[in-house]
Amino acid sequence: MADQPRLITNNHSLRQRYDDLAAGDCFVGRVRLKASEEALLLDLVERGVQIFPAALAQLACRSKCLQAHLYSREMVPLTRAIHDLHDLQETINLYQQHEVGRVVTKHDRRNAGMGIHLWNSTEEIFSLASFGTMPLPFVLQPFVADGRDIRVIVLGEYVEAYWRHNPHNFRNNLHFGGESRPCELTDPQWRLCRRAMTRGRFPYAHIDLMVTPDDRCYLAEINLRGGIRGASITPAAYQEKVDAIHQAAIDAFQSTVSTPVAKCCLGDR
Repeated sequence: MADQPRLITNNHSLRQRYDDLAAGDCFVGRVRLKASEEALLLDLVERGVQIFPAALAQLACRSKCLQAHLYSREMVPLTRAIHDLHDLQETINLYQQHEVGRVVTKHDRRNAGMGIHLWNSTEEIFSLASFGTMPLPFVLQPFVADGRDIRVIVLGEYVEAYWRHNPHNFRNNLHFGGESRPCELTDPQWRLCRRAMTRGRFPYAHIDLMVTPDDRCYLAEINLRGGIRGASITPAAYQEKVDAIHQAAIDAFQSTVSTPVAKCCLGDR
C-alpha cells in the first residue's frame, strides 16, 4: 500500500501513475479509455483503487450490450445482447416462440440515435450478420410501436424530466426534428430510475425511459452524461452540479483516511 493515499482527479495523472496505484488510492472523474482498454478498470478495482463514479457505471456508459445484461428486468421484455451468431440463432427461436415481428437493433457503441435500426424480422438481421455485413455485438429487442420517450436528468437533488417526440421518426431524437416538453414522473417511473441507478452504481445519470401506448414503462438507456437539448438546465449549471457531486466524493474520501492525502496529482494536466 502506498505510504500516503493518493487522490487523482484527471486522466493525465492517472496514466502517469497507473502502475504505482494501490489499495487506498482514489480516482474521481470519468476515465478516458480506448475501445480495447476497458479491462484497465477491472485491474484498478482488483488492486483496491477507489473509482468515482463507480467502474461499473463507467463501463455501462460505454456498452449498450452491458446495459442489456444489467437491466434485463427493466428493459422491454425479451431484450437481448447479441455477441455472436449463436446468440442470434437462440434469440430468433425465442422471438418466434413469442410471435415477435418487427424488431430493433442498437449498435453497442453508438449514441444520439445513430446506431438504432428497425427491421421487419430477425431473419433479415441474421442474413446480414451471417455474411459479415452486420457488425457485432448489438442489442436486439422487440419493436414497440408508438412508444413515448422520457429523458430524465438526475444530479443529486436536482431532477428534471421531459418528453421527447419526433412525429416523423420513431427514434424521438431532438437533433433531427424532435420536440420536447416538461413532464412529471409517476411514482413507478421514478422508482424505475432509482432502481437503475442503484443497479449500475450511478451517482448521477441521464436516463431514457420508454412508455408504451398502454402506459407500461421500461428503461431504454442510462448514462452518466448526455445531451441536454430540451432540458431547462443550462450547460453551465449542469457542469456546476456535476462538479459539486465530484467534490463531495473528494471530501468524503479525504475524511475517511487517517493520514494526509497526497495532493500532488491535483491540478495536473
